[in-house]
Amino acid sequence: MKSTVYNESHVLHELKHYLPSQTPIKDFIHHNTLHAFQHMKFYDAIFKAGKIFGYQVTLELEDFRKLHRNGRIKTAVLNKLITDKYGHENITEWQGRLLTKKYDTHNEPLVGRLRAHWKGLYGIDIDNLVQPILFRILCSYLDQGISIWPFPVNKKGFLASIKELEKTSMISFFKSGRTKDLLMNGRNDLEDLLYILVGDENLFEQYIFDQQFSHPGWSGMVSAVEDAPHTLLDRKNISLKEMIYFELLLEIDAIDHVLNERWQPLAMAAEIKPTNLFDDLPGNELQEVIRLWHNAFEWSYYDDVLAGLMHQKTRPIALPAKKSFQAIFCIDERECSFRRHIENIDPDCETLGSPGFFGVEFFFQPENAKFYEKLCPAPVNPKYLVKELHENQKRKHELLYTNRTQTLLTGAISSVSLGFVAGWRLVQHIFNPKMSPAISNAYTHMQKNARLTVENKSPDDIENGLQIGFTIEEMAARVEGLIRGIGLVDNFAPIVYTIAHGSSSANNPHHSAHDCGACSGRPGSVNARVFAQMANHPEVRQLLNSKGIIIPASTQFLGGMHDTAADQIEFYDEHLLNAQNISLHKINLSKFEKALDGNAKERSRRFASINTKNSRTKVRRDILKRSVSMFEPRPELGHGTNSLCIVGNRSLTRGLFLDRRAFLNSYDYRTDPDGKLLMGVMRPIGLVCGGINLEYYFSRVDNYKLGAGTKLPHNVMGLIGVANSSDGDLRTGLPVQMIEVHDPVRLLVVVEHFPDIVLKAIQSAPEIFEWYKNEWVHIAAIHPETNDIHYYRDGRFSAYDPIIREVKTINDTESLVEDSKKMDTNHITDATKENLPVFILERN
Repeated sequence: MKSTVYNESHVLHELKHYLPSQTPIKDFIHHNTLHAFQHMKFYDAIFKAGKIFGYQVTLELEDFRKLHRNGRIKTAVLNKLITDKYGHENITEWQGRLLTKKYDTHNEPLVGRLRAHWKGLYGIDIDNLVQPILFRILCSYLDQGISIWPFPVNKKGFLASIKELEKTSMISFFKSGRTKDLLMNGRNDLEDLLYILVGDENLFEQYIFDQQFSHPGWSGMVSAVEDAPHTLLDRKNISLKEMIYFELLLEIDAIDHVLNERWQPLAMAAEIKPTNLFDDLPGNELQEVIRLWHNAFEWSYYDDVLAGLMHQKTRPIALPAKKSFQAIFCIDERECSFRRHIENIDPDCETLGSPGFFGVEFFFQPENAKFYEKLCPAPVNPKYLVKELHENQKRKHELLYTNRTQTLLTGAISSVSLGFVAGWRLVQHIFNPKMSPAISNAYTHMQKNARLTVENKSPDDIENGLQIGFTIEEMAARVEGLIRGIGLVDNFAPIVYTIAHGSSSANNPHHSAHDCGACSGRPGSVNARVFAQMANHPEVRQLLNSKGIIIPASTQFLGGMHDTAADQIEFYDEHLLNAQNISLHKINLSKFEKALDGNAKERSRRFASINTKNSRTKVRRDILKRSVSMFEPRPELGHGTNSLCIVGNRSLTRGLFLDRRAFLNSYDYRTDPDGKLLMGVMRPIGLVCGGINLEYYFSRVDNYKLGAGTKLPHNVMGLIGVANSSDGDLRTGLPVQMIEVHDPVRLLVVVEHFPDIVLKAIQSAPEIFEWYKNEWVHIAAIHPETNDIHYYRDGRFSAYDPIIREVKTINDTESLVEDSKKMDTNHITDATKENLPVFILERN
């Protein structure tokens, strides 16, 4: 029977659009969790998604009221928002609604209502009957190396493998002969099975959405793997349609077994009216109240930031004429504080910010590695390969984790012998945690003494369709693109550092979410080193000279990496420095170490296990220990607290305390008067920074459905994701230990340029403009001549005057973080949740 209502390809397309798009956990790429709704205005989108799927899409009403009582939401800001929208005459009425009126906040989702009839009509918990076996089979098929034995016959594809197993095995996945016959002899059409289960073709689409959103983690993973099979190192052939077909078979089999085939389809057993899940829904007063509260929460912070930036524009910042060194950091907000500390120690240095892949896109292959690793933003498809060669240092291995334990004889021997060693190591690690080969060490991504194939020597140097290395022209184009983009076109210091970042941590399945998002969730050490080698190449320098960028022969670029969890730093190719720069580098090393001491001290206020009032040296040692402790659920807080992205000259933010909340992208409007470079600068801001911000936002407001919950019960499933048990759904989003300090506010982008130029830049491509016109990300422009702030809303930039202009001044950050650390003795957590306001530092 062929339905005239149900269109299978359309349903699958829509389903894939709304399912989570999180790829295997080795490449944790931050993205807008509600990407399927991004074509809509922010509030319309989140309220619609909340109603369809039952998501909590903002803080709870009572949370907003508590923030107002605590002063985090300012009354002046709230009153202005009410007045602007409803007039001064209605302010009292709306204050009553926001502050005291009771509302029914219960949200009954549309998805799930149809399949709930199994329990109501037949008393069957269909999820409990089917999902444990479904998840185990999927995990076994997609497994990337945990299981000892591979899934049989997997090369034929998922459903073909299931059929082969049914044909050749002595036991079956199914309990009834009817289901096995449907698998072996059916047409493999979803429609045939839906007629058996549902009966009415008008309900087919709704039923499939109900079914798949009862386990969005596994469904989303299968969909992502189908669309991008390269995301699995051990590739598997599976489709969402195959998974749904198999699940429908399991449901029929389970019901047949319980009811002895004496049952009717849902539509025949009860009168059920179809629901159009995606119809537009009318708004209500509660939504308007939430909208006002959320705007007031955001603007209580934004107003503070914009007032600080306006103050900076009127405050003369004396930048050094001769720079001791320059350091290009990733724009990552965790580097915001590191840059501030190094500038405080050495006022003659200059720090800059750029996306952490440093404009060089490629695949990387460590020596003797089987697979390539992508080191550039997720949407970019690199055509280049950089290989690690002649690495003299052998990688360390942990004897306790040898695969010889997987056989009967050696497994028994190792259990008796190595088991005691493992127990002693575990006890030792409690009191003295230290780095080991079993820990994710950011510095082992690339061996320090290895050689990299940065330069392409011949057009024939091709491997698997990828060009090995870059030509001179390609290298020059990338070096020029980055340094022009950040405004570094003259006045070069003797040493220019390119400092990437990574994160070392133990017992942390989400460690790639702490690495560089611009490097596809990996440390950026290779990129920093590759860029430095390109910029030092004599022929590249000649090409740059012909384009007006004259880098003195005495200037040398040097790559390095900052471990943001352990607060350690390492540099590469130091032996290539000339004698004068070697001496300068040794001096700079001590400055970096002092800056890391201060950075660790500042970070420590978030951690209950560390006494922030200890010396900087002691605090930094404690920071290092927690980063390698298997008993530490919070080795670092990742991007928790991110809320800003500032695109402009460092003078705009130098000397401002932003509490590690700002992505800082260097840009000089004076070198780009028509905004051509700005278009390239703005391209990744929404996708990368906005994606990070929104994943943290939604994981914070609904950590159960849109986040990963607490990481403590997480089990790694097949090296592709985590679940809360051996047979639970894969958890998407971020665990609570990464988001508990995060204020769920949208990203505010501030650009230093003329508003019309900024508008042209964000309108240069639809995929860029969508983030701003639909208000998923805020944007403001600072007029470089008048210093006025213009905020983008309703298609244009309008002047914005901060409500509260007072910006407090502090003497130093050390006393600030010591005084701000608070502990709730009734419920001690491992984080001080309250973020600090903007301050001006007296000493710059």
